Amino acid sequence: MISCEHGGKRIPAPYRSFFLGQEGLLNSHRGFDPGALTLARELAEAFSAPLVFATISRLLVDLNRSVGHPRLHFESLRKAPASARQAILTRYYAPYRAQAEKRVNQAIASCGRVIHISSHTFTPELDGRVRNADIGLLYDPARPGEVALCERWRAVLHANAPHLVVRRNYPYAGKGDGLTRWFRQRLTPEQYVGIELEINQKHVAKGGPPWRALRLAIIESLRQTLLDFATRTAEPHPINLAKAGSYRRWPITGTPP
Repeated sequence: MISCEHGGKRIPAPYRSFFLGQEGLLNSHRGFDPGALTLARELAEAFSAPLVFATISRLLVDLNRSVGHPRLHFESLRKAPASARQAILTRYYAPYRAQAEKRVNQAIASCGRVIHISSHTFTPELDGRVRNADIGLLYDPARPGEVALCERWRAVLHANAPHLVVRRNYPYAGKGDGLTRWFRQRLTPEQYVGIELEINQKHVAKGGPPWRALRLAIIESLRQTLLDFATRTAEPHPINLAKAGSYRRWPITGTPP
């Protein structure tokens, strides 16, 4: 399953008064993850995987945070009546979590295991500190399947695109609060493998052929990783790789046609 919790910066009409004069903030990395939804859609298409995504701004409600997290809502909403926040949770948060859970459970019922890739991007610089990575793979070190998949994915990326800096559990800790941890609390390691994929937004800002080539590199490297992962784990319910195995490949460091 592919998901994208921060795919847009939309503020529904009933809540726009809370964001007056905040256009710059909504357009920044604090409002959404630029490029994350584009990558999520291409991953879902490449692997014939279900896609769950949202286009509301994370400032309205952060779908990758637990209820009760201090930054679940933007500051002006945190000062609003509790009824307003509850209405947002009922209208946007709960249905998103329910849809993601439905897709995950369907995959487990059908195949015995689900691999969940949550698509995100991160700002190149935060609080004056430059992030020194192109790609981050976030996982829980206590989950062997997640460790194995990320180790292999990083190795494939290094072999195919050595110019890319790929780091594990960077720029955030993979076991921190998020949708993947929410699933880990409900599902066994044998049922669920959850990875947050983080891409440096400097590549999104470049746009054009370089950004397209990076997305193809990620897709192709994941295809190779999943083929190897399925073979090594020898699961009783094999991953359906019919689509992944036939995905059209282009040179990773080249420009796609």
